[in-house]
Amino acid sequence: MRAIILFLALNFSMGYSQKSIPKDYFTHPLNIPLAISGTYGELRSNHFHSGLDIKTDGKEGLEVVAAASGSVSRIKISHQGYGKAIYISHPNGYTTVYAHLQKFSPEIEAYIKKRQYAKESYEIQLYPKNGILKVKKGEIIAYSGNTGGSGGPHLHFEIRDSNARPMNPLQFGLEVLDTKKPTVNSAWVYSLDENSHSNNSQEPHKLRLIPQQDGSFKAAKIEAYGKIGIGVSTIDQQDLAPNKNGVYKISTIVNGQKNFSLLMNTFSFSETRYINKLIDYPYYKKNKNKISKLFIEKNNPLSIYENVSNNGIITIEDSLSYTIKVFIKDYSNNTTTISIPVNGKFTEQITKSEKNSTPHLAKSNENFIYSSGIVDVFIPKGSLYDNAYLDIKTNGDTIQIHRDEIPLHKNMTIAFDISNYTEDDKKKLYIGRLGYKNDHYYSKTYRKADRLSTKTRTFGDYSLFLDQEIPIIVPINVADKKWISKENFLKIKIDDTDSGIKSYRATINGKFILMEYDYKTGMLVYDFNDKVISDTENKFKLIVLDKVGNNTTFEITFFRKP
Repeated sequence: MRAIILFLALNFSMGYSQKSIPKDYFTHPLNIPLAISGTYGELRSNHFHSGLDIKTDGKEGLEVVAAASGSVSRIKISHQGYGKAIYISHPNGYTTVYAHLQKFSPEIEAYIKKRQYAKESYEIQLYPKNGILKVKKGEIIAYSGNTGGSGGPHLHFEIRDSNARPMNPLQFGLEVLDTKKPTVNSAWVYSLDENSHSNNSQEPHKLRLIPQQDGSFKAAKIEAYGKIGIGVSTIDQQDLAPNKNGVYKISTIVNGQKNFSLLMNTFSFSETRYINKLIDYPYYKKNKNKISKLFIEKNNPLSIYENVSNNGIITIEDSLSYTIKVFIKDYSNNTTTISIPVNGKFTEQITKSEKNSTPHLAKSNENFIYSSGIVDVFIPKGSLYDNAYLDIKTNGDTIQIHRDEIPLHKNMTIAFDISNYTEDDKKKLYIGRLGYKNDHYYSKTYRKADRLSTKTRTFGDYSLFLDQEIPIIVPINVADKKWISKENFLKIKIDDTDSGIKSYRATINGKFILMEYDYKTGMLVYDFNDKVISDTENKFKLIVLDKVGNNTTFEITFFRKP
């Protein structure tokens, strides 16, 4: 009886929670029509997109307003990620997030800069006490930009619940003009055990889709047997932007019975990396195209599923006929349908799925250790979703740890013995990942005695690299013994061609100045409105360090009217 009461209470609570989502509480964060370049739940690299990316006509500096009244509860400024971001807590328990900002409103900007100067750091994270920075609905809080990891000017906007889980902002009544149906790139069938097959093969099979007059698709009939699953590659586009965005809902029905559904309404950040169990990861890495698997495999705890029967796995019996229907919807309920006819037929002569076998079997529920004497690899249990044979080879100071075709959920540790190097060289060594055309990328490296190590969640080739190059500093609008009274900003470009920039520090007349750094352009910018200096003759000094400790110092004297 208690179990029944609990079940009813939970369902009532869930239903009430869904019905109680306010539809008119939040306003649009920009005073322009919402043109979307990224939808909520969109499939990104190793994560789901946690909000809306709102286009700003390719410009920076558009007014960003508070979506509802509240109090600024968090401010984070970083070189990468969200760049300049502000978080507003609202009385109804929700929090809105505004990211990739160019700058903040004057009151908020002054609050931040005071603390940046006190810390002597551009990167900062602040948690203002409730009520210190109050804002009203529709009040300007910032201006749109392109800071952090943004690939172009836009505003990233989120609504989070009281448990800090991002929710689909469109649930709250925000409107995006959308009359277009989702687009289907491809559909696939997967054989899910040793006894199943489709079209005489156990390999994933791409379906031939035939367009219908009503905009739907019908697949060419397939012959299959045993446990199979369906996968689709699909995008959605809205009316005001050409961007290829994610869809809202995908569901399947088998012979009229609900079988599977995934719905992009909410998820937690703790589960977002499990996206690599939703998509066909090896196919994505080889073809740069994401296929959503419409079935749930083991070690996949994602909460985005509903109305799932037998984990979405479809059992095809010999001599029976089936119709599988896939419904792909956007939030405006525009729907594209795929109908897949299946004839159940057991076949003995089939192409078996390819089995990889190496001496190195890594089990998902056990620690994995490899050592060659020069380099060690440690993969903690729970890092792999499935058992895998790994192809591992060493060649001098280079190790190939399989290929980036298997996802890792936790960091593995790679460690090199550097005892054979000179003391001077040891200080300049780092671990890098090899890319295409012999490019390599710095992997955060730690040193303990004669051991260099790095932590990473990407399989591939790693090697030791020696960085003896100092950072490059190029003045843009300042020169020694020159006047710059007409300039509002002091601009310097910095770069490092090897391990990359780690840090920088700038002073004028011995006083710290705040220089904003855009790693995408390498530009350092100081705003003279900060009023750190009041002298006519000024000595500027900039020290830049790379990630192994090489440094460059740049010093000049410039003149400026106070």
